[in-house]
Amino acid sequence: MREYFCPVSPEDAGRPIKRVIRSRLGLSHRQFVLLKYQGEMLLDGQPVRADKAVGAGQIITVRLAEKDRAAEGRPGPLNILYQDEDILVLDKPAPLPCQASSRQEGDALEHYLAWRFRERAGAYTFRPVNRLDKGTSGLMAVAMNAHAQMVLSACLHTPAFRREYRAIVSGSLPEPEGLVEAPIRKKPGPTVCREVHPEGRPAVTRYKVLRSDGARSLVQLVLATGRTHQIRVHLAHLGCPVLGDYLYGTEDRERLPGRFALHSSLLRLPHPQTGEELEFASELPAEMTALLPDCP
Repeated sequence: MREYFCPVSPEDAGRPIKRVIRSRLGLSHRQFVLLKYQGEMLLDGQPVRADKAVGAGQIITVRLAEKDRAAEGRPGPLNILYQDEDILVLDKPAPLPCQASSRQEGDALEHYLAWRFRERAGAYTFRPVNRLDKGTSGLMAVAMNAHAQMVLSACLHTPAFRREYRAIVSGSLPEPEGLVEAPIRKKPGPTVCREVHPEGRPAVTRYKVLRSDGARSLVQLVLATGRTHQIRVHLAHLGCPVLGDYLYGTEDRERLPGRFALHSSLLRLPHPQTGEELEFASELPAEMTALLPDCP
């Protein structure tokens, strides 16, 4: 690992360590994500979270992985819909995290893929294009090489890369269809929760109610931006949290153990090598169809 030392200046006092590291070392968002999963952030020699506020005179130590970390292979179920030398599209179950980390114990999707490709020359590197939360099921694209990941990531938040979701929510949305334009930021303090706030980053979600009985609704959602927890935060902001959402609604361990009622149902993207448009669809899993609104 490459090691860097950054003394905290008086000007940086009180800022989250994430912002100090990114500004002082010039790290991109992707590099910082890799740092969280593959490297180390230390403050005065102790590991800290990305939102930890720093003080003047403290020493930040950053240890960056010099190359992508190879995932450990573990056998596990995979539902692969498409695969070639550049891209793989699969239907992820829930609850299953995409990637392992120091905060996420147990199996992850990257372990199962590493096991599947264990006989390839060289270690397998997990290269997700669109990530899904542990509690979200459905379609994901995974690049098979660094170039394909770069090409697909560049078009991720453009009309060329369309992501549709289905959610079952509590209550009835204000209109049959609409556009939510509400900026999102991370809540202050040691939490992964996000919130709608004027100081947040722009976030846009389009929704359409497909079925509703007043008590719950089946909603189609299309992302125009890709903020963390965006759909979940926007629906909660409208007063209709996703069923089973333990962060922004009410957990339902009996009917939705370990997950919530959110599913990535359609993925349309250009092939990173040929430019050919690829489209994939996924039906709602059984645990979600059992919760559909009681209406025609």
